[in-house]
Amino acid sequence: MLKPLLAAAMMTLIAGSSLVHAQQRPEAPAAAAETAGARERAERPRMSAEDAQAFTDARIAALKAGLKLTPEQEKNWPAVETVIRDLAKARFERMNARRDARRDGDHDPIERLRQRADAMTASAAGLKRLADASEPLYKSLDEAQKRRLTVLARQALRGGSWRGEHGPRGLHHRL
Repeated sequence: MLKPLLAAAMMTLIAGSSLVHAQQRPEAPAAAAETAGARERAERPRMSAEDAQAFTDARIAALKAGLKLTPEQEKNWPAVETVIRDLAKARFERMNARRDARRDGDHDPIERLRQRADAMTASAAGLKRLADASEPLYKSLDEAQKRRLTVLARQALRGGSWRGEHGPRGLHHRL
């Protein structure tokens, strides 16, 4: 009597698991990649404000050292440095706000479009401030310094500190 019951239970278990398995939709490749990407982003350590400040300090120091400013040119440097720091801080804050919105489940595409437009407006204003602050210094640079500025700005942008909202094309295309 036990054998027929055990056999029936096994048949039910096998048949039931086959039906459940047959009813599950296979995960689409794009959805699987998206899930893996989200999991990878969640596992990455989040950059702190202190970390962002340290990287900004390093990039600014490298830029200044590479330019080898004369004492006369040094007078125009503080305005440029201030704007660069402001842009880096604003970018860090925008990144954190976007990350928090994703984490909180903000999936309203219209609101994201509005936020994106606001961010682009803020980036445009920041780049104008950078151009205004940089103009006196740039006009005082010799040709070798201008060449080094282009190379140094591209290298700094790969690190991400001064990138505009459009990625690494943000700053060096405007220098």
